Amino acid sequence: MSTRPTIPIAPTSHLALPFFGPEHRALGRDIAAWAPLQQVDESDDRRACKQWTRLLGDAGWLRYCVPAAFGGALDRLDSRALVILRETLAFHSPLADFAMAMAGLGSGAITLAGTPAQQAAYLPAVARGDKLAAFALSEPDAGSDAGAMTTVAEYRQATGASGQNDAYVLNGVKTWISNGGIADFYCVFAKTDAQAGTRGISAFIVDAGTKGLDDSEHITVMAPHPLASLRFTHCALDASAQLGELGGGFKLAMRTLDIFRASVAGAALGMARRALADAVAFAGARTMFGQKLADMQLTQAKLGDMAALVEAAAMLTYRAAWLRDCVGTATPAQAQAYTAAAAMAKMCASENAQRVIDMALQMHGGRGVQVGTKVESLYRDIRALRIYEGATEVQQLIIGKSVLRNGGLS
Repeated sequence: MSTRPTIPIAPTSHLALPFFGPEHRALGRDIAAWAPLQQVDESDDRRACKQWTRLLGDAGWLRYCVPAAFGGALDRLDSRALVILRETLAFHSPLADFAMAMAGLGSGAITLAGTPAQQAAYLPAVARGDKLAAFALSEPDAGSDAGAMTTVAEYRQATGASGQNDAYVLNGVKTWISNGGIADFYCVFAKTDAQAGTRGISAFIVDAGTKGLDDSEHITVMAPHPLASLRFTHCALDASAQLGELGGGFKLAMRTLDIFRASVAGAALGMARRALADAVAFAGARTMFGQKLADMQLTQAKLGDMAALVEAAAMLTYRAAWLRDCVGTATPAQAQAYTAAAAMAKMCASENAQRVIDMALQMHGGRGVQVGTKVESLYRDIRALRIYEGATEVQQLIIGKSVLRNGGLS
């Protein structure tokens, strides 16, 4: 009997939980049926990301990344819908999840703060899968400490053929930029007042191909993930490229990350669920010492640990998404409660997923480290989730400050 597990189907039983409504349950069933039917060659992550974006756009899934007013599926961004979509996509292909995530994160600042003209120019194209978006915040010496960025946007008045034209000139370097080199546009954060700290950061929309932007420096990492550094050298922007209020870029960046943080937890959850499903299938097929691996108590104990870690992460993830959708973030107290809950979800889901995938790999023995097996690729994929969109240590700080402020979390 072969010990190679067949491709499992993403579970949907969790959709019966009270965190979700009928529309979420229907969405979960639909994406669970669609995802395993898609075939994409992921040997080239850049080409594959473009293909996944096309497939997701054509199927209508990217419509959940923008509001209905601009071609989206719902009136506003729905955290539970995003969690469901990312969890299921990550179960099958972390690169498909990445393509989905970047459509939302890369355009999220435009959703939150764009002018009507900016929203009309970019968001419908993102919803259709016609434009790839990117979020350019990190720098070589400014990752978790965004306030340390040195990219500068200098205000100038330029006189063109049509007369006086307000403009900015960008100079600096961004790095670790997801979708870098393949994005059609970048939401870029830069200092407009070098002496004002985070209050001196503003945001701009920079189209790929803009003179003075070089996004050709690709970064290769341990798992498929299109990354690049962006170099701005006297990159001139019209004043209409400014996104949101002058000096409001840092808050805009944090608001954007906050919206999608629970969905990052959803992605980690999907990878953990896949590792658990593959471990169960392998244990049921593998014969050792005259019995199935699944019959051994040590195996059963490990599977029990894995299942508990998955379900604990799931509860935190769904709770965080529910808080944003149903309780809201309109008041400072609500916003703080959601931020802490999302941080807990992101931290626990990514850390628990790392543990679950590691145990699944160990259970597979030598097959677990064979390049090309699913559990081996998951082992590489999950590692990045503990760092990007807020490293675990950053989430610990967010949670700790909330505990000190409130004397505990409800």
